[in-house]
Amino acid sequence: MGIEIQQDHFRTVDYGLFKARLQQNLTALEMVLSRPGFGLGETTIGTELEMFLVDREARPVPIGPEIASAEASPMITPEMGAFDIELSTQAVPLAGRPFSALREQMRATAEAIRLRAAARGARVVPVSILPTFQRQDFNPGTITNLPRYRALAAGLTRLRKAPFHIRIDGAEPLELMSDDPAMEAANTAFQVHLRAAPDAFARLFNAAMMMTAPVLAASGNSPIFLGHRLWHETRVAVFKQAGDDRPPDPDTDWKKPARIGFGTGWVRDGAAELFMESVALHEPILPVCCDEDVLACARAGGVPQLHELRLHHGTVWNWNRPVYDPAGDGHLRIELRALPSGPTLDDMLANGSFLLGGILALAPAVSELLPSFPFGLAARNFYHAAQFGLDAELVWPTAPGAPPRGIRARDLLLSLLPQVEEGLLAAGVDGAEARRFLEIFERRVARGVTGAVWQLRTLEAMEARGAPRAEALRRMLERYMAEVDSGQPVHAWAIPGAGAT
Repeated sequence: MGIEIQQDHFRTVDYGLFKARLQQNLTALEMVLSRPGFGLGETTIGTELEMFLVDREARPVPIGPEIASAEASPMITPEMGAFDIELSTQAVPLAGRPFSALREQMRATAEAIRLRAAARGARVVPVSILPTFQRQDFNPGTITNLPRYRALAAGLTRLRKAPFHIRIDGAEPLELMSDDPAMEAANTAFQVHLRAAPDAFARLFNAAMMMTAPVLAASGNSPIFLGHRLWHETRVAVFKQAGDDRPPDPDTDWKKPARIGFGTGWVRDGAAELFMESVALHEPILPVCCDEDVLACARAGGVPQLHELRLHHGTVWNWNRPVYDPAGDGHLRIELRALPSGPTLDDMLANGSFLLGGILALAPAVSELLPSFPFGLAARNFYHAAQFGLDAELVWPTAPGAPPRGIRARDLLLSLLPQVEEGLLAAGVDGAEARRFLEIFERRVARGVTGAVWQLRTLEAMEARGAPRAEALRRMLERYMAEVDSGQPVHAWAIPGAGAT
């Protein structure tokens, strides 16, 4: 999805040629996906983890590109924000002990980043929004000085034709305007990729759309932005609004779907319709063409690169999205993008294990549930989960043809645990492996202590002692980093009392 480009200025003719190439790509994609045997193979999963870099004062420090360049590893890449950095893992088989294998990859790569950062007087923080951010941290200089990110920022600004408006309700509502999309860099995530055969894609994707909300409710890790207490996963609101390319138009009752959003409806047939939707609804931002004859390649039985389609689709940031990967014989994946960064590797992998198990358990019967579960309810669940965490009231289907019911996220998650474990076991995940990570998730839910809850309670304790908000946030983040280093999952972290320092 992160295809590199070497230019950031484009002509009108470039956009016209790119749009024509997109249509050819879509035709070639349909040909490839209809080919018997395409994309079949072992079910695998992989991950991406974005993190922040901070200095000795727990403030963001813009050395992400420097560290990525020094490490020179394809597994370590810069992000849109110069104070962000991303690590990736190789895909592993879902059967066996996948989460332990991913954990070791993530641990080793994160340690390499940590050592590079330490040599520059910096530290690495896995948290989905840095609590110590200040308004002055976001400006055009925030954006990593690479052609891809310069072009993304310029393209969003060109299409927006107005300042970016961020408005978030919460305990301490926030409203501000920005002339650039630099606040996209305020958000980091833990993303999971699930390989999906074309004939199973629709069922798996729709199950993912249903399961994302309850898992997000137990995963929130960004309750504070610019000193304001907002949502349990404020990243959802910030990211959507910071990159909203739709011009404000008070004279129309209809607006096209946001470039960053939950989606527009259930998948009816397969992955191709989601790629078609992104082309139809969203203007190109990076119109860089290649010279591949995609139609000739597809007709000859080859696996086309579909450079233009992959590049364009990588600029449409739905919370779950399809990935076409031409590597080897080619395959499809579902990129699960809603989970936050942090707090610990075990917390993140526990989130991923529950989400994957839930998807696999729900997928076989999901088509029977959809007629009585409108897509709007899944979208509502998603935003309620982001805002209210484990206390969110979600709506959940009860049986095919039966009306859905309201249920608190915490109760829903605990009731789903047996099915989730069965989903993992049926996919070949080792029983002890599944139980290890699901137990971490279960204990967090039962105790009601997510990363967001811990941050809010710790901030309250720091302020009760008399620390001003900025200093209380710094102390809270220092404590957070120390707890991450302990390796204990967040539900086991101590929540300091009023006498904490």
